[in-house]
Amino acid sequence: MNILLYITTVLIWGTTWLALKWQLGVTAIPFSIAGRFLLAAFIMLAYLLLRKKLTIPKGEVLYLILLQGVFLFCCNFLCFYTASAWIPSGLIAVIFSTSTLWNALSARFIFHKQIQPKVWQGGGFGLVGLLFLFWPEISAHSASLNVLKGLGLALLGTLFFSSGNLISARLQTLGATPVQTNGWAMLCGATVLLVGSLFSGLSWQIDPSPRYWGALVYLAFFGSVIGFTAYLLLVGRIGPERAAYSTVLFPIVALNLSVWFEGYHWSLSGLFGLGLVIAGNILVFYRPSSKKGEGIAVLKSNA
Repeated sequence: MNILLYITTVLIWGTTWLALKWQLGVTAIPFSIAGRFLLAAFIMLAYLLLRKKLTIPKGEVLYLILLQGVFLFCCNFLCFYTASAWIPSGLIAVIFSTSTLWNALSARFIFHKQIQPKVWQGGGFGLVGLLFLFWPEISAHSASLNVLKGLGLALLGTLFFSSGNLISARLQTLGATPVQTNGWAMLCGATVLLVGSLFSGLSWQIDPSPRYWGALVYLAFFGSVIGFTAYLLLVGRIGPERAAYSTVLFPIVALNLSVWFEGYHWSLSGLFGLGLVIAGNILVFYRPSSKKGEGIAVLKSNA
């Protein structure tokens, strides 16, 4: 089961970067994000209602869901969308992939969880690999003020994402499943965006193009309902630091889509970087079995 959740997360989130790009332009960023999560929240909550499993969050669960909505479905997306105006998407993907290490550090200092050396080693392999993959874009950018702003916002967005991971892990220890918490948290995040946009005086102009609406539906259903649910289920099953390694791999999917849609060409440094990412993935998730001659993957289902 864990392997299926992991592959689903990598493949879906690897394709959402292109869909996000198709939403930029006419419609203000907060409205695009809010529309995505309002639709996703409606789908998830309606599904639970039809199955008579919808519950109203209370107490600590309600408080944590509000925080998750602000961190995971509002602030981090605002940071990444804005940063994309100043730095390349490849560089943003590199920064975002550091969530592997941020999750491990947060789990260590907040939950006092021991960090295994291979998590650091595997994460390091993955990050260096991504650096090789995106080095042409990185080296082509001078350290202007706008670039530094973009770097700062991308890092801040990653920290928001990592914080949302830890909140989800805490919610699952309280017995709240991601299917329940995501729906309410997405509704909270979208509401904050809409209220903030109303007071900021942003234009309410909506892009009427089929590509924009197609991207919105894809991001809402696949990127949000399925993608976030699969990822946060993975957080609960294998821990936030291991689950976050999917964020190291999904830029590889995005990069291959760029070959088809944006004219990207593989280089020797790119192929070398891909090898490092794969090596890091094996290092983090594989461990020898106690039985001689056998091995088990950490992602093997524990169901």
